[in-house]
Amino acid sequence: MQTQLAPEFQGTPAGEDAEAILRRCVHCGFCTATCPTYQLLGDELDGPRGRIYLIKQVLEGATPTRSTQLHLDRCLTCRNCESTCPSGVQYGQLLEIGRAVVEAKVERPTAERATRWALKEGLTSAAFGPAMKLGQWFRPLVPKALQDKVPGPQPAHAHDWPTRTHARKVLMLLGCVQPAMMPNINSATARVLDAAGVQTVVADGAGCCGAIRSHLGDHEGGLADMRRNIDAWWPLVQGLTAAGKVEALIMNASGCGVTVKEYGHALARDPAYAEKARRISELCVDLSEFLPGLLPALQSRLGKAKARAKLAYHPPCTLQHGQQLRGGVEGLMRALGYTINLAPCDSHLCCGSAGTYSVLQPELSKQLRDRKLEALAPLQAEAIVSANIGCIQQLQSASRTPVRHWIEVLDADLRS
Repeated sequence: MQTQLAPEFQGTPAGEDAEAILRRCVHCGFCTATCPTYQLLGDELDGPRGRIYLIKQVLEGATPTRSTQLHLDRCLTCRNCESTCPSGVQYGQLLEIGRAVVEAKVERPTAERATRWALKEGLTSAAFGPAMKLGQWFRPLVPKALQDKVPGPQPAHAHDWPTRTHARKVLMLLGCVQPAMMPNINSATARVLDAAGVQTVVADGAGCCGAIRSHLGDHEGGLADMRRNIDAWWPLVQGLTAAGKVEALIMNASGCGVTVKEYGHALARDPAYAEKARRISELCVDLSEFLPGLLPALQSRLGKAKARAKLAYHPPCTLQHGQQLRGGVEGLMRALGYTINLAPCDSHLCCGSAGTYSVLQPELSKQLRDRKLEALAPLQAEAIVSANIGCIQQLQSASRTPVRHWIEVLDADLRS
């Protein structure tokens, strides 16, 4: 796509990146067919091709409007279009550039600014844990819209962390909301790794991966989160602590994983962090990438006597499109004796969670959630499993079938 950048963007890092991405687009429209918001709204400007045109116009000097902002806001950043695109257009990166430019040029209403600020600061704050605990205590009394965001009681062993030490060690990001909302995901991960002879260590100084601030238009705040995490992880990566050197950085939330895997790109122009960020991205692996190497140990611990659960699997967009990882969870669980299947249709589509999207775009989010649950229903599974906390809470808010992280299912059987 031929592009003539406006003078204010010529020679800038954002302008150079955007121009390179735009030049790969050939207007084919294959992306439109797999875009969840286009399927719901039927508006070209609510699909990837239309949004690319809007961003191109702004970068060429057109004045963005609230309508421009709305169409960009409605994007889930599911990156399904990247899986579909025959030209390799890096739409997710282009969207972040476009949103940042529009955010600087179009003032939001006061209520919108307040909501976005509360999400950006609240979800990443140390106060989030106590606030979530309070919400769980009074969950039956709060409006249904808020109940949907508050998970039910966690297992009694949710905070049981293994105490054994092992020669093999991995580093794990606990996340910003996961320790408060669903702590059993992290402890279950550590217990499963422990059962296979791998010790999980964490860095106390690490926090939000940077995705929340970045996706809400606070680019510099997102980069600051990334730098803080790198500083917290680096001694463990270098083997400079008593814990020793770690062999991998494990992610059990695919939304965090896709962000950390892109640290190298995000900080490529930062001379103080570029090399460290590249190394962190190289070490980062999704849990489903790491566990297959431990399959014999897990099979030995599980045994073959007990029948395994029949599971329906929803692959998060951040795993199948963002990280381009497909089949890993299903393959591992089948090798361990589980019956696990994708929805017979639309397994590539987003469930509508998409980080803060379910709060900022509730109507579209709920439509996508309901479509996803309808697609999973024919499997008649004992449980729905996924690989990202946002998807799990989103689906559980309207599902009578239990929704869990797949590692929790494996952990429960290892404990039984």
